[in-house]
Amino acid sequence: MIDYISRNIINILNENILQFGLSDFMVQSLVQGTLLFLVLLISWVVHRIAQGPLKRSFERFSRFTEQQWDNVLVEKKVIKRVLYFIPLILLYVLTSAVLSGTYLLVLSQSLISVLFLITGMLTIDALLSSLVEIYGNSTIAKEISITPFVQVIKLGVYFVTGILILSLLLQKTPLYFLSGLGALTAVLMFVFKDILMGFVAGIQLIANKMVAPKDWIEMPKYGADGDVIEITLTTVKVKNFDNTITTIPTYALINESFKNWRSMSLSGGRRIKRFVNIDLGSIKFCSSEMLERFKKIQLISEYIQKRQQVIVDHNKQQQIDESTLVNGRRLTNIGVFRSYVEAYLRQHPMIHKDMTFLIRQLSPSESGLPIEIYVFCKDTDWVGYEAIQADIFDHILAVVPEFDLRVFQVPSGSDFQKFGVH
Repeated sequence: MIDYISRNIINILNENILQFGLSDFMVQSLVQGTLLFLVLLISWVVHRIAQGPLKRSFERFSRFTEQQWDNVLVEKKVIKRVLYFIPLILLYVLTSAVLSGTYLLVLSQSLISVLFLITGMLTIDALLSSLVEIYGNSTIAKEISITPFVQVIKLGVYFVTGILILSLLLQKTPLYFLSGLGALTAVLMFVFKDILMGFVAGIQLIANKMVAPKDWIEMPKYGADGDVIEITLTTVKVKNFDNTITTIPTYALINESFKNWRSMSLSGGRRIKRFVNIDLGSIKFCSSEMLERFKKIQLISEYIQKRQQVIVDHNKQQQIDESTLVNGRRLTNIGVFRSYVEAYLRQHPMIHKDMTFLIRQLSPSESGLPIEIYVFCKDTDWVGYEAIQADIFDHILAVVPEFDLRVFQVPSGSDFQKFGVH
């Protein structure tokens, strides 16, 4: 069709323009130039249509569907870059017909092929970025990050595209360039050292499920204490709780130690491990008056009655002389206090009963007798966890005097003033 139009135009020009002294070659060049301009104009018009009404139609269609993946494809410009192929294909076909048999044919085809390769590379890049975002919304993305692998694929695409472009422009086979890379292996290994180490480290991290996006990790050496927001080929970005960003080399997570709190979140329980120091001077046996007072505390009323009966039976059986407090078995205010703390936490709705639950004494020291609370909170969120922990210890510290106990505290200036010491 193009040849037919070209021949007709040449015949018309021969009849009307030869009188001006133009040769057949000049007329043919003029015709080809005119046709080439028309081809470029048509390709430009098609490009405007593809990037205008056609692209907007895809965007409107994606908004009407319930799926999210098509919105991602539009957002990452996959559709836009795919539509670039329409004018390129048209340009390739028409220029091949217009420039057939001329020395410009090979050059034009090479340049258009380069555009094809660049467009294809950008389309694959956008498609891979879309894949990462779509995958990031899935549940498995919380355990396995594919970003490092996608970045390796992108590097491979860029590399292959660069080799193919050079082979087209220089009219050499791709093997010619690949064979020349052998001598540069050592240099390439040095240049891409971090990338190669990061890739290997990324495989180990993912295979062993050591870290994933949204994990809370601690790595004091790098000042990291927060949530992982991105795992790339060479770095891991951590958003700390003070809203700063720490960047850690990927291979550092393999070579060095770090703490990952993921298991805590998945288990549904966050540990509360804290102790209250009791003044040793306030620990004593319980008198009858104290026991009667403690029986009015609902959480331990039944416990005290049962323990009293067990102690009375034991002392009678052993014929204990109860005129002296040291003889036989007796309740102590510190023991009753521990029982109260245990009863209080067991009825607390936010404390796990199926996980480790321990109220114990630690070794006495110059700071008093530590009573350790070792339990697990159901709320693993930092804010909620701290609020629950604070409420529990607010209550425990406030209730200590009810058992005739004192919380140990290093004397301060106000304590010395009470005794007239200045």
